[in-house]
Amino acid sequence: MLTSVLLPGLEVKESSYPLWNIVNIPAWANRIVSFLLFAGIGYFLIELNNTFAIIRMRASVQTSLYFLLITACPGMHLLYSGDVAAVTFLISLYFLFKSYQQPRPAGYLFHSFALLSAGSVAFPQLTYFIPIWLMGASGFQSLTFRSFCGAIIGWSIPYWFLLGHAFFHNEIELFYQPFIHLADFRDIDFGRDFQLWEVVTLGYLFILYIVSSIHCIVAGYEDKIRTRAYLHFLIFLNFCIFLFIVLQPALSMNLLSLLLIGISILVGHLFVLTNSKSSNLFFIGSMITLIALFCFNIWTLL
Repeated sequence: MLTSVLLPGLEVKESSYPLWNIVNIPAWANRIVSFLLFAGIGYFLIELNNTFAIIRMRASVQTSLYFLLITACPGMHLLYSGDVAAVTFLISLYFLFKSYQQPRPAGYLFHSFALLSAGSVAFPQLTYFIPIWLMGASGFQSLTFRSFCGAIIGWSIPYWFLLGHAFFHNEIELFYQPFIHLADFRDIDFGRDFQLWEVVTLGYLFILYIVSSIHCIVAGYEDKIRTRAYLHFLIFLNFCIFLFIVLQPALSMNLLSLLLIGISILVGHLFVLTNSKSSNLFFIGSMITLIALFCFNIWTLL
């Protein structure tokens, strides 16, 4: 709410996706809807950790970090299609983790891919995460021919609904739009597509990612085998999102919503499970830098 006072003229980056542009949310409700989506993500982060014990205790630190990172990025306080996709992305991740070494994983992968597909209706580029999800399922020993078919059927469900809606209203082009936009690759132009605050924020997040990932790999022997599998998947997933942002900087605002989910879990794992002098200093330094980042981002957007 503070940013609505400090930055009343903050505008959403223009979207070239016609299906998302159909969503007409009043300006006064834009930040409210965005806040509700972030609150939902925060809740599901707690449920994710409580279910899979990624941080080895019933902790809400990952949600606290997520809210702090969101607060430090005032440009994200407006509603983007990536915010909607992030909710389905996180719940899809839950079902993917749930499939770990299950004797009958088809149902879990069906739900996981159906949710991933539902998010791709709002943000088509979410479809590019299908190979990553399949690699994750393979690593979790839940990818069989039957579960693969379940995943493909699950992915197709939202598009069958979209096709029915488009056909009934005689607007068949609505069905084509996600696939057309999926193949829309823009030329890489960092000067045009990146704002200064985005570059600085991504640099800060990348440092957190590197440090927390190294800790997960080096100290992985302290975790259960299942937890290590989850953490290694999150490390790979976040690497792919960083790479995606570099290759398609025009989508950075949407991809940031996905990136913060994995970053908050990895960094939460680092802060909760380390208690050395160096880790304490890193925690203090990262919090001070986060406050400075918030002030810098507000200043650049004024």
